[in-house]
Amino acid sequence: MTMLEQMTGLATQAKAASRELAQLTTAEKNSCLLVMAGALEENASALKAANALDMEAGAKMGLTSAMLDRLKLDDKRIASMAKGLREVAGLTDPVGRLLDDRTRPNGLRLQKVTVPIGVVVIIYESRPNVTADAASLCFKSGNATILRGGKEALNSNKLIAETMVSAARSHLAKFPAHAIQVVPTADREAIPALLSLTQFVDLCMPRGGEGLIRAVAECSKVPVIKHYKGVCHVFVDRDADLAMAEAIVLNAKCQRPAVCNAMETLLVDKAIATEFLPVIDRQLAVMKVQLRADATTRALLQPATCNVQPATEQDWFTEYNDYVLNVRVVEDVQQAIEHIAHYGSAHSDSIVTKSEATAKKFLAEVDSAAVYWNASTRFTDGGEFGMGAEIGISTDKVGARGPMGLEELTSYKWIGLGSGQVRS
Repeated sequence: MTMLEQMTGLATQAKAASRELAQLTTAEKNSCLLVMAGALEENASALKAANALDMEAGAKMGLTSAMLDRLKLDDKRIASMAKGLREVAGLTDPVGRLLDDRTRPNGLRLQKVTVPIGVVVIIYESRPNVTADAASLCFKSGNATILRGGKEALNSNKLIAETMVSAARSHLAKFPAHAIQVVPTADREAIPALLSLTQFVDLCMPRGGEGLIRAVAECSKVPVIKHYKGVCHVFVDRDADLAMAEAIVLNAKCQRPAVCNAMETLLVDKAIATEFLPVIDRQLAVMKVQLRADATTRALLQPATCNVQPATEQDWFTEYNDYVLNVRVVEDVQQAIEHIAHYGSAHSDSIVTKSEATAKKFLAEVDSAAVYWNASTRFTDGGEFGMGAEIGISTDKVGARGPMGLEELTSYKWIGLGSGQVRS
């Protein structure tokens, strides 16, 4: 069997499952999600055993400690997956919402109603919890999903999906067997083959590094929702509460540096740089964060620290996903905005300031999917936004933007209710 034939089989099954999913009631979908959540917790030992095989393979592949952290499944993360499924069950069903209702002069009534997209392909790296998150959101919104995780997480991903499907089918006989599928091969040719099937696949959402997302966008014949990278900024303004700024900077960079909403560049107002930079440098050094900085920053910190290297032009564009941070001293908020406009990725950016006027200028002029005032960039996440588990983050400006939850997984159709009208 060729790769195209194999992927056509998956996609054909998914398309059929999507039609069956559209017939499930909200109560049926919610009860399945709750059963799936319980099954993940009950099968924690098996999930950790499968994940141990992936962790061993990942170490042999030379994955960094940060990437291995993304790959790891422990009791806390399994419980978090289950919690995410229960939260999705508690969310309002996005399907069947009436968006518009109008009656034309000829008596024709037109209703705009939300419907599932159909078949959604999710392509992602390392994080096996994405399997549960993506599958639960697609299922709740009535979509069949085909999941293609990284080869380093294949054992974990397959068992998570199998656990969810098996539990749902035992609970509800009409649950479609192919509502949630994992691409069973790590062969790279699977992706272009799958994404050529426009008659079956309706949408692709890649989650991962810039290289993965660009490769998917370039080969796909189906629509792709994407963000290429997360070069996120925190700007500490001259009117900032510096204790607050310290806490936000440390959280934005160090809580989970390998994720797309982690800060990659710290911008510091010149007026408070002498006071703030030595303090935050000491804090970052404790966390083993290496700094790549402009000349002004290096002059303020050296020779007191050996933690600073000169920043290159390319560094300002770089998403490190690691304990590395760019630092630049800027003249004011205007220069911070200009820096973000030139080097940023339109993902998530934050200002720390007590000045409402300065904050409003930053919020209005920084054109990113999420912009914050006195808060960490780490909040750009579907769960933190109250969407339940997250399907992904988009930096596109047409269609979905920012964290994507249930509503972003629906389309709509127009329903015309007539009484014999014909167009003249």
